[in-house]
Amino acid sequence: MKINKIYYVAALLLSTWACQEPVESTNERAALIDAVKEEYAPDKRVALFDVEASQDTLSGETNLPQALSALKAKMDEKGLNYVDNVALLPAADLDGNTKGVVTISVANIRSAPKHSAELATQATMGMPVNVLKKEGSWYLVQTPDDYISWVDAAGIAVMDEQGFNAWTQEEKVIYTGLLGYVYEDENESMMVSDLTAGNVLALKGESKSRYKIALPDGREGYINKSEAEPFEAWLAERSLSDQNLINTAKSMMGIPYLWGGTSIKGVDCSGFTKTIYYLNGQVIPRDASQQINEGDLVDSEKNWDKLEVGDLLFFGKPATDSTSERVIHVGMWIGNGSFIHSRGRVRVSSFDPNSANFDEYELGRYLRTKRIRQVPSERIISVDKIIN
Repeated sequence: MKINKIYYVAALLLSTWACQEPVESTNERAALIDAVKEEYAPDKRVALFDVEASQDTLSGETNLPQALSALKAKMDEKGLNYVDNVALLPAADLDGNTKGVVTISVANIRSAPKHSAELATQATMGMPVNVLKKEGSWYLVQTPDDYISWVDAAGIAVMDEQGFNAWTQEEKVIYTGLLGYVYEDENESMMVSDLTAGNVLALKGESKSRYKIALPDGREGYINKSEAEPFEAWLAERSLSDQNLINTAKSMMGIPYLWGGTSIKGVDCSGFTKTIYYLNGQVIPRDASQQINEGDLVDSEKNWDKLEVGDLLFFGKPATDSTSERVIHVGMWIGNGSFIHSRGRVRVSSFDPNSANFDEYELGRYLRTKRIRQVPSERIISVDKIIN
């Protein structure tokens, strides 16, 4: 009996050992996943490659089919076996409804599918998004600046390709006031929706003083002509001139700071610079740490004479022998030794020690200035390319 027990234990140990993969292979798979992630999705804010290997099974999800193909090619090259259980997004259960258009004045887009999650960014009415998957009443979406986060289903109209194409082909108007409303009728008897600057709506008709419009979800109403403009005419005026940029920025003076905000209702520092450029016809990257990678270097020595209106000034902590640079803040140069930025509220600061707006704090953490206006970039696109 004792001998049989010994044989049984030995057989069990041998079987367990046989089912276990060598540690070297497990580590090699993990290293290959890390290498592909670093190459294709170094910034998780704008690319999703959440893949892991458990023994010889690849699991997780990604919206980058080329990255998954690259990973499998590397594993083939190394002679590593694998079972591909990685979900490619958009998810199959969306049934082709992989497009969406924001249908409220400002949609809060959060880091997780719940209202208590951190506000990652915002998107305004008429803004298209790519829909990646659904969880409960939330959609994982990717905005035109590539940001990937979650939006409540009430904030977007989800469409298939045909429905989305029909929306993009509609004649549009853009709301040019700061804050306003869509009314049910021309007598303004009942509100349909509120509006913020940059909201885009479909044009259905007009009278002497009103535009008849439709929201992306089909609701209809009327807006004041004095507070809106046909989209194409508006776009033709967006020359990124000094005065346009300054007027747009100063129209938001005093607006409160809001982490994740990118609208007239509240902005963080990079959301403010993003909104300035959006309201002048350009979509730029979302965060300061992304914006700093765009354009041409203008200054890093506090030589303010080199700066032009529209240049972006970046602030933070420089790199040391043991730490990387940290980009914490951004503002826009408006000339005469001054820049405008969102810190606590939208405000104008100066680097002139004799100015009442002298900002010694920001001067002390200044990093450098970049020029993005009229500098070609794949990450800076015209608004008409996403709306039409």
